[in-house]
Amino acid sequence: MILLTPELRFALRANDLARCAAARDGAPEPDPVPLVKFFNPLGAATWLATELYDDDDTLFGLADLGFGFPELGTFSLSEMASVRLPFGLFIERDEHFEPFAPLSTWAETARRAGAIIFAETELRRAADSRNGKELPPRGG
Repeated sequence: MILLTPELRFALRANDLARCAAARDGAPEPDPVPLVKFFNPLGAATWLATELYDDDDTLFGLADLGFGFPELGTFSLSEMASVRLPFGLFIERDEHFEPFAPLSTWAETARRAGAIIFAETELRRAADSRNGKELPPRGG
């Protein structure tokens, strides 16, 4: 599986450029929605990325290695791609991930819930109640 499609690369780079422009202009930093979710299919590790730096490898977002302490920071696309898991599996991109909340909301909710996957459930329920509809359960 390709971890980043050209469209995702472009959108992640655009978010990084917007952040850099805001910093240059003294404007508040943007609070973009995560554009991509990566996960370990055999464990609890999950990453949400909002930006791709100009080195084309460093991502910024919310990282959760499954120890109950999700945190904002950078992580390496090439390192994720190089992880070899049992049974011939790799770190995967959630092809069905739908961004629906800004990164700050994800971070706050994940810290309170103890994991990105628990935050996703909580945020989807909140979105359901706001929109008056029920979203289907999701895996991965």
